Amino acid sequence: MARMATRGTPVFDYDFMRTAFAASGIVAVLAGFVGVFLVLRGQTFAGHALSHVGFTGATGAFLVGISPLWGLVLMTTAAGLAMGMMGERLAQRDVAIGMVLALSLGFGLLFLHFFTAFATQATSLLFGNVLAVDVGTVWTLLALGLVSLAALAVISRPLLFASLQPELAEAKGVSLRLYSVLFLAIVALATAECTQIVGVLLVFSLMVGPAAAAQRLTSGVGKGVLLSAGLALAEAWLGITLAFYTDWPTSFWIAALSAAAYLLTTLPRPAWWRGLQTLRTL
Repeated sequence: MARMATRGTPVFDYDFMRTAFAASGIVAVLAGFVGVFLVLRGQTFAGHALSHVGFTGATGAFLVGISPLWGLVLMTTAAGLAMGMMGERLAQRDVAIGMVLALSLGFGLLFLHFFTAFATQATSLLFGNVLAVDVGTVWTLLALGLVSLAALAVISRPLLFASLQPELAEAKGVSLRLYSVLFLAIVALATAECTQIVGVLLVFSLMVGPAAAAQRLTSGVGKGVLLSAGLALAEAWLGITLAFYTDWPTSFWIAALSAAAYLLTTLPRPAWWRGLQTLRTL
């Protein structure tokens, strides 16, 4: 890619670059929206677990001859539903989830053992390869993204209530387990989509990084959701652009930008920023 850039060719002159920007844009917006609720509910580790489970689904899909994306979707959704059924107990089962992570990757390695020709695809699953996404996959990502966002919009109010005041929500008749199941099913779809862009091992960079940074910059959930989606989109598109001009992996740039954005939010705020925040609360 770097050789292309040195000849002065515009980024969007290449079909694969336009496809990469479209795919990453869809996934980044979805990840930004879902990530805010994931951070708010303290379930980031569960989201990470789903990506590892998805690796098993994708490699299993290779084994039976179907698209790895659908293996990801089916496996992560099934795992998300199972985690949701655990309800509030999920937070106390980090060790069990960690064992599931290891076992999932172990099964993924076993499936690849039977089909060693898929070693290259395995690398893409682990670290992502947005530049290899085709137009058909973009339409699939768009459809899954719209379904996920629509479902999140429907449950957002009771989900927020259950996340911030679970005891009161339960007293008011809100089913904590039902919304946990529904939300983690949405997280599963978002995780499957993120894997197409940054891979199994770097899902945090799009799903959690922007949301965590947004949470530190704003206190309102609505503003946080928009800021998170904006950050994720900026990191994804800037990461692709930097990869084009440096010939470094896209996933590296996205992960680096995500980490940098979060680290910047942890620095001491200047006096003018604190004054602005004070004025907003008046």
